[in-house]
Amino acid sequence: MVRAYVGLGSNLGDREGTILAAAERLGSHRLSRIRETEPWGYPDQPWFLNAAAELETGLAPRELLEHLLEIERGLGRTRNGPRYGPRMVDLDLLLYGDLVVAEPGLTVPHPRLAERLFVLEPLFELNAGLFIPGHGPVGALIRGLQSKA
Repeated sequence: MVRAYVGLGSNLGDREGTILAAAERLGSHRLSRIRETEPWGYPDQPWFLNAAAELETGLAPRELLEHLLEIERGLGRTRNGPRYGPRMVDLDLLLYGDLVVAEPGLTVPHPRLAERLFVLEPLFELNAGLFIPGHGPVGALIRGLQSKA
């Protein structure tokens, strides 16, 4: 079993209910606090609710990604809008143990994880000692982003 972290987000419909349903379907051991965050990458849309989930999985990284996409579809996610646009649910594989993966359609750690406080803060809440492969300690990444603000 491997410890993995998944980012959860929603900005349409019952945002909190969708995040809680996704966390349950993931079989997450722990869920960070759900927080409201400003849209990233496509500003003209409703604000998001975001959280991070910690889970233990026997699935390989690609299998876990496929499972996340299946959960998204089951919760009403469609991919016909603009990139970073509004969505019922968004599940991102953030970390998979200390593994680094660079394959077509799958990058772990998530490629923009180190630039997003709305991802780093929930990860820190779940595991303050977490080390992001290729980037460093999650706390240091948060301090670096906060100093730029």
